Amino acid sequence: MKNMKVLAEEICQGRHDEILKDIYVDESVLDYQRKRYIKAIEEFENIFGESDVEIYSAPGRCEVGGNHTDHQHGMVLATSINQDALAVVGKSEDGMIHVLSDGYDMVDVDVNDLEERYDEEGTTAALVRGVAAELKSRGYEVQGYNAYIVSDVLIGAGLSSSAAFEVILGTIISGLFNEGSIDPVVIAQTGQFAENVYFGKPCGLMDQVACSVGGMIHIDFKEPGCPIVEKVPSDFEAYQYSMCIVDTKASHADMGDDYASIPEEMKKVAKFFGKTYLREVEEDDFYKQISGLRSVLGDRPILRALHFFEEERRVEGEVKALRDGDFKEFLELVKDSGNSSFKYLQNIYNSTNVQKQAMSIALAVSDKILRKHGVSRVHGGGFAGTIEIFVENSFVDEYKTRMDRVFGKGSCQILKVRQSGGRKVL
Repeated sequence: MKNMKVLAEEICQGRHDEILKDIYVDESVLDYQRKRYIKAIEEFENIFGESDVEIYSAPGRCEVGGNHTDHQHGMVLATSINQDALAVVGKSEDGMIHVLSDGYDMVDVDVNDLEERYDEEGTTAALVRGVAAELKSRGYEVQGYNAYIVSDVLIGAGLSSSAAFEVILGTIISGLFNEGSIDPVVIAQTGQFAENVYFGKPCGLMDQVACSVGGMIHIDFKEPGCPIVEKVPSDFEAYQYSMCIVDTKASHADMGDDYASIPEEMKKVAKFFGKTYLREVEEDDFYKQISGLRSVLGDRPILRALHFFEEERRVEGEVKALRDGDFKEFLELVKDSGNSSFKYLQNIYNSTNVQKQAMSIALAVSDKILRKHGVSRVHGGGFAGTIEIFVENSFVDEYKTRMDRVFGKGSCQILKVRQSGGRKVL
């Protein structure tokens, strides 16, 4: 740990620029990040007083391949990005955990009282308490700390701002009290536990793993309790491409049934074969039984199952293409994934409100603008929200300008692949 004023002065002088460049990739954002770090230190001092501190970071994430496959124990290709949650942290003198996340109220948690509280469901306190409780139950040292957390991970844009928050909580405990020894996948599982049990929101594990492990990763959820995670080469700069998202500004409100229908219908197909998840069904058996499936389940569950089987193959193909350095093939598979999500998975718009198709418009306009300069696809759960684009660096400003005209200034965000997950920065 280091005195906060000394640390702020070192950051101001640029003495930690190499570390910041490693994390945020884009050299043009270094000045912004220096100021952001210094402001966070100053806010910590205003709240908790002067002390020795450490700084932690956890990134947001983008799904690259494997649209709606993880809940069927499938495979996913995901990456951490250079937007992050940032925490200035010091040990507390009273043995309590005190967390102030920018824009929210102070959370105070007694490390000796980590039982689930139903009145905290849906609150920041539930996540803080849940992460601490799960790590303590796994035998890790958990003591009191003070933390000021600020995040530039876009909320509601499918970049997993909540998972980044959960991961940074686990990373703080790992760094402050366990010599950084807690495995990133364990930190991810802890975040999922806190969100599922204490916060009261069902979620898979993909978001937390991508934020915690970092870089481009291939995740196999065949055994969800012990996912297989492997790093994949992801030097997009070498190919002169950028990754972007476009926020269509469409609301996710009242779409719970749409999201729920996808795993429900996929599981109906699995149940037809006496299985729980599609990953357990033999693809050949599925195709042989399409006629019977249609008569029992109707057509949409079959189309969604077809998407699952094909998407599994695409994820493997994307991983191979990146390993082989075949970026053209990777882009073709990304485009195919997007087409499949539109035609077969059918998660681009709400079928009961066809006059609101912001994502359809975003994909159509992207195709018109990009031509041979890149590819686009749905990002995340779909129905509303964001699309994801891989676009040539030389064309990215043109693309951003034209998409901002359609969806408003700042709707297009240019992202970089970050190679590290949750970590202590300084």
